[in-house]
Amino acid sequence: MNATVSPPWTYTLQLPHDPRAPGIGRATLRAVLETYGLGELTPTAELLAGELLNNAHCHTDGPYALRLRSSTPEGIRVAVWDSNPEIPPGFGEDGRDDDCRPPETAEGGRGLHIVRACADSWGSYSLGTGHVGKLLWAEVTPGSGR
Repeated sequence: MNATVSPPWTYTLQLPHDPRAPGIGRATLRAVLETYGLGELTPTAELLAGELLNNAHCHTDGPYALRLRSSTPEGIRVAVWDSNPEIPPGFGEDGRDDDCRPPETAEGGRGLHIVRACADSWGSYSLGTGHVGKLLWAEVTPGSGR
């Protein structure tokens, strides 16, 4: 059996600050995964993208961007850039989330906890000189059991 090797790929979708933008981002993700034969990743990758896009929409006033790229063999990295430079609790360098869980009665604040629970790995980059904002990312691979 010969394995087909796909070259690395990256797609970036610039999104306006519009309530329809996260849905457009998820639709784009589904199309990209289907094109590359990665349909089994769709449920988890779409959940990750949805949470990251919604976070960007809720916590910024400007545009944001969805970036999709191939990662480990047959995996995908979902990343979202936004103009807010603040890295949310639990996504920083130390990855601690001890004190950032919302109260059980809270109606929101669980999105990034869902990302951490469903992704194989996650992280963030603060964009410095000449750039504004941050990039939050999460990866998912087939058979990860998530």
